[in-house]
Amino acid sequence: MQKTDWKKLRAESATLALEDGTILKGYSFGARKDMLGELVFNTGMSGYQEIISDPSYAGQIVAMTYPEIGNTGINSSDYESTSLFLSGFIVHNINQPSNWRCDKSLQELLMKEDIPAISGIDTRFLTHLLRSKGTQKAFIHCSDEIITEEDCVKKAKEWEGLDGQDYASKVSCKDAYDFDNLEMTNGTYWGLSDSEILPQIEYNIVAYDYGIKWNILRGLRLKGIGARVVPAQTSAEEIVRLKPDGVFFSNGPADPAAVTYAIENAKKLIGKVPIMGICLGHQILSIACGAVTSRLKFGHHGCNHPVKNLLNESVEITSQNHNFAVTPESIKNTQLEVTHINLNDMSVEGMRHKTEPLFAVQYHPEAAPGPHDPSYLFKNFKTLMSR
Repeated sequence: MQKTDWKKLRAESATLALEDGTILKGYSFGARKDMLGELVFNTGMSGYQEIISDPSYAGQIVAMTYPEIGNTGINSSDYESTSLFLSGFIVHNINQPSNWRCDKSLQELLMKEDIPAISGIDTRFLTHLLRSKGTQKAFIHCSDEIITEEDCVKKAKEWEGLDGQDYASKVSCKDAYDFDNLEMTNGTYWGLSDSEILPQIEYNIVAYDYGIKWNILRGLRLKGIGARVVPAQTSAEEIVRLKPDGVFFSNGPADPAAVTYAIENAKKLIGKVPIMGICLGHQILSIACGAVTSRLKFGHHGCNHPVKNLLNESVEITSQNHNFAVTPESIKNTQLEVTHINLNDMSVEGMRHKTEPLFAVQYHPEAAPGPHDPSYLFKNFKTLMSR
């Protein structure tokens, strides 16, 4: 692991420009390049490696509200995908890593993956701005090219944004694969003690990859569910030919209404096989059943969101990462019923079909990072397939 040259780091200035005209100055500690993206904030106090390796952040610039980032470095066991897809990373203060699991610094990873990043930003001010005005289109200027502040703002304003854009096909796997190989996860991802072993596979499913996180696949596997992961645009007919015990619709980035091929595939699969969905998958399945989605003001990004389970009146603390949500009013004239709601803004967090074997949640039961309160949902999927 290379040691960060802090003196050099402080000399490499950077600019963050927002579409509303706000200009913030800091220091570049990632790739020396410029990038456009949708600026969001994440309230997690830890787990930055899992956050930046989550494909759901494709097209987004992530600002961490916790002020000190980087102290645990990066290790080979906590990735959620093979690459980084986010557009940029914003922190208040970047730390020198000091952890026994660390094999590279956060700065080394961002440089290797060609992701621009800025430290020295007043992230408290930035978070307040996003909460007040909503998600902003933004421009990161970290290159050596001379660009005026006015032009930086202009670039942010003129960017097309994420609305109506299909990013799922960009982050999806190119070829199908079976997730049951310990080598894929270095043999250390499973969270098993020395006396525990992986359970035998009882059910085999097909998992649509719209930006799937590895910990989702681990969570399924730990419940005895083997997964054949397929590209986002795999047809429903091909899925049926595989004769799976169930189909899983994964998380993913950007606007669910733009993923029209996934919605059409969902319509064809509903009623033919048990189905579970998470995050983008929840939105796709809801649209397929007649509901509609809309953009949240500043999204849900963090690992401390309270959700009420309407089926048993319990409250779960959940990990979330989404900018769109299913509109509650649109569910009323469908065959869906709401099963979970967000206690912060009362938005829809889960649904199930009234007559078909289908359920989905907006949040992430696999956490990574975050609490494990909702991990029971993988067991519920197993129960659904046993009927």
